[in-house]
Amino acid sequence: MTGEPLIPSAMDVEHLEAIRESVAQAQRDAIAAHVRAGAVVLDVAPQVHAGVRPLLPEGVTLETLDLDPAAGATYTADLCRPNPGIPAARFDCIFCTEVLEHTLQPFDAAAELRRLLAPGGHLVLTTPFNFRIHGPLPDCWRFTEHGLRALLTDFEIVTLDAVETPGRPLMPVHYRTVARRPA
Repeated sequence: MTGEPLIPSAMDVEHLEAIRESVAQAQRDAIAAHVRAGAVVLDVAPQVHAGVRPLLPEGVTLETLDLDPAAGATYTADLCRPNPGIPAARFDCIFCTEVLEHTLQPFDAAAELRRLLAPGGHLVLTTPFNFRIHGPLPDCWRFTEHGLRALLTDFEIVTLDAVETPGRPLMPVHYRTVARRPA
């Protein structure tokens, strides 16, 4: 790197817009289908954006999890490790949007998400695929549909949707996944 600021390409700008809309759509759809008054919801690492808070119906308890102690989350924790300070099976719905690509051990993160999710609860997971390296660093992974299915073998996949890259088959910009922890 030369120290000069990186200027995003037109494709990067277009893909970021598509990803943001895809995340918002995943959040809206999952809340409408799976979140009711009385639910306990976990939003993983929402501190740098609005997260799901403005979308939740009244009567829902929202808790947050972040690796960064300065984030002010309900729980400061590494998703890639068991976190005994967070009760198992506590959450009716977990939103993990644009996080897994930043984890060092995504299979461990999936196991911890499953531990935290109540039986019958839903995990809303979004991941970029055809998108530039981005912060917060590290940015380690890109998951295909097949990788997401392998990552979520201990869940029931409810939906797995790709946002396609225009003019580039088999190279989606983004994936939206809803998975259910078996009861």
